[in-house]
Amino acid sequence: MNKRFFYIMMIFSMVFWGASWVNVKFLTNYINAYEVVFFRMGISILAMIPVMIYLKQDFRLNLKSGALILIASLILLLYSIMFFLGVKNGTAGLGGALVTTLIPINTFVILALWHKKTISLKHSFALILGGFGVITMLNIWQFDINEIFSIQNIYFLLASVLWPLLTITSSKASNISPFVFTFYVYTITTIIVGVFFIDFNIITKIVNFDYIFWINLISISLLSTTFATSFYFVGTEKLGTKKVSSFIFLVPSSALILSAIFLNEKVSFNTLLGTICAVIAIYILNDLKIRTFFK
Repeated sequence: MNKRFFYIMMIFSMVFWGASWVNVKFLTNYINAYEVVFFRMGISILAMIPVMIYLKQDFRLNLKSGALILIASLILLLYSIMFFLGVKNGTAGLGGALVTTLIPINTFVILALWHKKTISLKHSFALILGGFGVITMLNIWQFDINEIFSIQNIYFLLASVLWPLLTITSSKASNISPFVFTFYVYTITTIIVGVFFIDFNIITKIVNFDYIFWINLISISLLSTTFATSFYFVGTEKLGTKKVSSFIFLVPSSALILSAIFLNEKVSFNTLLGTICAVIAIYILNDLKIRTFFK
């Protein structure tokens, strides 16, 4: 795949991820967390099948890949629930900014601890700057314990730890196509939710939901999940975990802008300042140079 084309598709993918926070905020008015996961993943599976057949993907699994798929499915389920509950109780803009700036920072820290690497002075500064950005977004400077440790912030922080674990898990499945890996992860996640958490009477109810529900469900299923997440998993194989995680810096701005447009959410100074600090930290951590995106 042409690298320039791949980078462009990654940029679109991150914008769609930013939009997913807005989509979920709308969907919280119609269905619960498990139902969002079930319909989102279910539609994505159906959309992926013809693509995978056309690409002649090999569906065979070995024991290692099967184990990694099961682990990734459980992590994805937990992440999706934290995602939903955080947005339901908080704002899409803050969630999109906080979680997606913490993900690459947490990824860097987890990988450094995993490989027992010494963190350089430059990267230490970046982590401190990123930490400052995060606590600023959490409004820690108001010294209001109830606000700092509010339920939505806890959900967002848990989500920001779960996604790096999912990314690292997917990167370990080197003997299987990323598309096949993603397909199986979505399938197992959907089966788990369908068997244990879904009242299938909801299927007859959603037929009568309005166009706002369907636009947001289709958007989060086909654009954010099938398209964007699939490209993200492909990126972990083609570019590596750290480099792909650096693309997430596009998500916070997308989430904030789209939340302001479609949800009329006001962007606070603390959220904006914290996002900027965290994004700069991500650049430093990944030794990223912005001009490389425009070559």
